[in-house]
Amino acid sequence: MELTRSSGVLLHPTSFPGRYGVGDLGTEAFKFVDWLAQAGQRWWQVMPLGPTGYGDSPYQAFSAFAGNPYLISFDQLLQDSLFTAEDLAEIPDFPADMVDYGWIYFWKYPMLERAYTAFKAGKAKQLEGDFATFKTAEASWLTDFALFMAVKATQPTTDPMGNECKGAPWNVWPHDIRSREPAAMQRWSSDLALEIDQICFYQFLFFRQWQAVRDYAHSKNIQIIGDIPIFVAMDSADSWANPEQFFFDQQSQPTVVAGVPPDYFSETGQLWGNPLYRWDVMAEQGFSWWIERFKGSLKLYDLIRVDHFRGFEAFWEIEYPAENAIKGEWIKAPGKALFEAVRAALGDLPIIAEDLGVITPGVELLRDEAGFPGMAVLQFAFGGGEDWSENDFLPENLKVNQVVYTGTHDNETTRGWFADILDRLKNPKELELSQAELEHIAKYIPNLTEDKIAWNMLELAWRSRANLAVAPMQDLMNLGAEARMNLPGRLGGNWQWRYKTGALSGFVAQRLNVLTKECKRT
Repeated sequence: MELTRSSGVLLHPTSFPGRYGVGDLGTEAFKFVDWLAQAGQRWWQVMPLGPTGYGDSPYQAFSAFAGNPYLISFDQLLQDSLFTAEDLAEIPDFPADMVDYGWIYFWKYPMLERAYTAFKAGKAKQLEGDFATFKTAEASWLTDFALFMAVKATQPTTDPMGNECKGAPWNVWPHDIRSREPAAMQRWSSDLALEIDQICFYQFLFFRQWQAVRDYAHSKNIQIIGDIPIFVAMDSADSWANPEQFFFDQQSQPTVVAGVPPDYFSETGQLWGNPLYRWDVMAEQGFSWWIERFKGSLKLYDLIRVDHFRGFEAFWEIEYPAENAIKGEWIKAPGKALFEAVRAALGDLPIIAEDLGVITPGVELLRDEAGFPGMAVLQFAFGGGEDWSENDFLPENLKVNQVVYTGTHDNETTRGWFADILDRLKNPKELELSQAELEHIAKYIPNLTEDKIAWNMLELAWRSRANLAVAPMQDLMNLGAEARMNLPGRLGGNWQWRYKTGALSGFVAQRLNVLTKECKRT
């Protein structure tokens, strides 16, 4: 796949402002699309849109196919007659600049249930036919997902504070439903029929609203880049519905789990805990699950960023249980056969390979044979010793068919990154390396200052030879460490950043538009 010369902005919908505690697919989403058009951008990149659970990570969703009900716009439900003005008259005093997921969970789901009750009572009759069509069209994943979530909501567990609650992971459910025995599946489906339909309705609302936003973006000549995490969550409908495709023991516990060894982000590696695929079983099934997954993603996105592409060539296998990801081994994966099967079924796919981290010649060969553009991150370009000029991420070393970022959701904001370098100058143990990094940056950006570094780095990306340049919205807003989206390996405090109403700057949009035209990225 050959990218055209263009540019875009990375911003997850949860970061939109609004009075309902979390960004959604309502008015602010359309305003952001308008801002992108004003800024002359052609791409909007989002993180996975799946339903999040404990930890709130978009990369640990309850389903690889479903959407996140948190993103459903209540203002749109008001227009659909599923809410009344009185329903939305009293809103909790949510923080304006962050998402408090615990508060959102306990408030938003009861509100969604109220909307469903209104629908069952005959409100929004114009949606009835579309809802029935949606359930039939998406039955291949929706049936299992809705039953999974309905059963899960009945199963007792404790929260991180030790309080009793519902929502136990599937691998501790009663054996009959955990193992999907036919009689249990039928009984639970019958007993929870109303709850299952309710969950299906939430998915219908999400997909309806997302499609409206996407259609509007297309009308402005803006397309969507979205993520596929390579692995699914342990507590997901995917692993419950397809246990033969994962390394589970007879008690439905994983025997090995996913992660990455120590790297730039963590001295002990990253212990993700996702179950690992039995690639041999998937191959015997013609990789049918993956084919369906890519088909589902194409209903959401125009260009798919495959997260942790490295894992399709070889993955870091960690014996379960483990305290960290230090001890593990690389196991070969059938990436070539997988992508050949997907291509045979769906044709050439619009894919970006997230090829960051420990990259080997085998990974590069897989990426290049598949014809996928890779990624580069400018924040990683200036470290290292005397051989730093060989760094693949330096502007002059970038490839034409590549995506260059100032930073990603896993990085510090560019301003925060630069402030951290300056702060490390105060530490004698880090003084020499930090001085060298600053000297390297200064070769590309004279007169370094913290208040200008974000735009300076964005200019480097936009003026580079890489065909696609992307910057996080935080960099365009010139925000510091307080706006970081995710710190890999940190428990809690991630995925919370939101910007406030009115923060989209017309001046910045015009400035970005001028730069984009100068760099011929229109």
